[in-house]
Amino acid sequence: MDAWSEEKKPIAVLESAVENTNEAFVTIDENHRVLFFNKAAEKIFGYAREEVIGHDLNVIMSPTCSRDHRKAVARYVQTRIPRRIGHATEITATRKSGESFPARISFSVSQVGGRLYFTAIVQDLTEMKSLQERMIRSERLAALGQVVAEISHEIKNPLMLIGGFARQLIKETTDEKALKKLSIISEEVLRLEDLLKDMRAFYLPRSLKAEDVDVNSLLREVHDLIRSDCRSKNIHTHFKTQGRQAVVKGDKEKLKQVFLNLVNNSMEAMENGGRLSIESEAHKDRVEVRIVDEGCGIPEKEREKIFSPFYTTKRHGTGLGLSISKSIIEDHGGGSFTVESEEGKGTVFTVSMPLADTK
Repeated sequence: MDAWSEEKKPIAVLESAVENTNEAFVTIDENHRVLFFNKAAEKIFGYAREEVIGHDLNVIMSPTCSRDHRKAVARYVQTRIPRRIGHATEITATRKSGESFPARISFSVSQVGGRLYFTAIVQDLTEMKSLQERMIRSERLAALGQVVAEISHEIKNPLMLIGGFARQLIKETTDEKALKKLSIISEEVLRLEDLLKDMRAFYLPRSLKAEDVDVNSLLREVHDLIRSDCRSKNIHTHFKTQGRQAVVKGDKEKLKQVFLNLVNNSMEAMENGGRLSIESEAHKDRVEVRIVDEGCGIPEKEREKIFSPFYTTKRHGTGLGLSISKSIIEDHGGGSFTVESEEGKGTVFTVSMPLADTK
C-alpha cells in the first residue's frame, strides 16, 4: 500500500501543479470533447468547469475559431504532422461575458491507450499588453517632455518681455486704437504663458508627494476658496460628505489642483447661474468625489474628446486642464476619473480613489 502511494505521489503533485498554475490548461480528446479545465481556465474564460467539461470545445470558442480548430485536430489525427503543436502564438480570445482579450496559446499532444489528447496552455496577456502600452506612452511623454522643456525655455523669456513692454505702453498711451491693440497683445501673451505652463504640467514627469490626505477637509478648502466667486456669479453651492473619514494616500497640492480645476470648469459652464454641488462618499475601501453642475453640459459628439490634449470648447482655454487632471488622478495608484454629461442639463465629474490604511 505504501509503495503504491509513493508511485502515485508524482502524479498527484503534477495534477496539483497544473490545477493551480496561472495559465489555463484545457485538454480535449480526438472528438473535440473537453476533458480537463483547470482553475485558471475558469478565471480567464469566465466559465465554470461544469459548463465546459464533457462538452464540445466550441462552448468557449467563436464559431470561426471552433471550425478551424476542429479541422486542425482532424488533420493531425489523420496525418500526424504537427503545424502549431509545440509552438506558441498570440491570438484574440473571448470570455463568457463577450469581452475580447489578447492571449498567448501553445499546444501539445499526448497518446494514451492508443488515443490522442490535445492540451492548450493559455496565458492572458491583458496586463502585460497594458503594461507595454503604458511603457510606450511613458517613453513618448518623456521625449515630448524634453521637447516641451526646451521650447518653453526658448519662448518664455521673449514672451515675458513682450508682455512687460505691452503693459508698460498701456500705462503710457492715451490713443484708444493703440490701447485696444496693446490690450489684445497683453491678453494673448498671458494666454500663451498659461499654455506653456499647462504643457509643462502635462508633458513633464510628475513627482507625487505621498502623504495622508483627508479628502473631506481638502474639499472644504476648495469650497471655501470658490464660495464668494460663486455668489457673485449667482451660483448656489452645496457641500456634502457622507460616510466615515476619507483619508487617501496622495499629493495634497496636486489633488487640490484637480478639484479646483473641476470646480472652475463647472462654474464656467453656468454662465447664467445655477447649482454647484461638491460631494464625497466613503465606501468600504474607496472614496468617491462628485462635482455636479447645472451648466450647459457637453454635447454627445464632444464627450469622447474632452480628455484629448488641446481639445477645448472654451474661448480662452488651453485644452489641457482635464487631461492634466485625469493624469494626476491616474498617477495615484488605483485612482479613476470619469465624466457624465447631458447637453442642456449639466455635468458630473467623478473621482474615485482607494482609501489609505490608517490603522
